Parts: sequence; C-alpha cells; structure tokens
Amino acid sequence: MAGEFDIIAKYFMPLAGPEGLGLADDAACLTPSAGKSLIVTKDMIVGGVHFLEDDPADSIAYKALAVNLSDLAAKGANPRYYFLGLSLPKGVDEIWLASFAAGLKRAQDESGITLAGGDTTSSPSHVTVSITAIGDVPTGQMLRRNGARAGDTVYVSGTLGRGFGPQMPFGRDQCER
Repeated sequence: MAGEFDIIAKYFMPLAGPEGLGLADDAACLTPSAGKSLIVTKDMIVGGVHFLEDDPADSIAYKALAVNLSDLAAKGANPRYYFLGLSLPKGVDEIWLASFAAGLKRAQDESGITLAGGDTTSSPSHVTVSITAIGDVPTGQMLRRNGARAGDTVYVSGTLGRGFGPQMPFGRDQCER
C-alpha cells in the first residue's frame, strides 16, 4: 500500500478546500463569517462496534460524515468544514481507499461541507474514523436541546437515530450478525 503522504495526496487532497492549505500543513486556517458563531461537533466510529468490518468503504465514510452533519443540522448550523482522523489496519488497499474517498465526496456534495485537514495513522486491528465538523449559525441563534417549551410543536422527519440523508445505505448502529 502507498505511504501516508501518497494516500493524502491521492484520496483526500481532492476533497479539501482552500482553508485546508493543500493538506500540506499541520493546521488549517478558518475565518468565521461576520455575525456568525462556529458550531463544532465530533464523532468517532469503530469497525466491529459501529459498522461491520466487511461493510462497503463508501458507506462507512458516508456514515462517519453523516452523523456529524446531523449534529450540525440539529443545531441549525450550516456545514462548513470537517477534519478527518483515519486509522487503518494492514490489508486496507487502494480499492478500499478510493471507495472511502468516494463516500466522503458524496456526503460533501450533498451538504456543501469541505475537508480542512486531519490525520492518518495505522491501527493494529480495526478501521477507526474520527470526524470533527464545523458549521456556522447566526450569532445567538444556535438551537439547543433545551430550547423546546411546553406547547411547542416538534416535528421529526425520517427515522429517529438515523444520520443525515434520506438514502443512507446503512441502518446498523451495532454490529451483530
């Protein structure tokens, strides 16, 4: 398999926006819009816990980004950037990486979010994906869990507990066969 910098250049640089500095730096440069508050969320998914080891790589990537997009949406935030932490065991090949990147791209295209940075490392056993997503909302207008009041009407669409996107290719939160 290719080395870390080759993997980043081939699969993840095409997903990055200018704030990611070409994914060639150890940081990103984010500029909040005037009158906006930044909303930050983080989720991690682990093979054998949150998805099956033989699940398609594009579905794993889509799910990892979708759960963060769902958190931003719940706060009323517009998605802006995300950071990807990816830990891979030996045996992950270029076909898997290409599929994983395609799943991220699909979620990006549907939401308007862009990759701003991250880290890759090896893992002794399971694929682990950690995403930190950043969105923005007009200052003082973030929706909070404790915002509903008696008499309010609360609407729910889709399936409770399911992430962003109506056509999610997965529905298993626990990996049991």
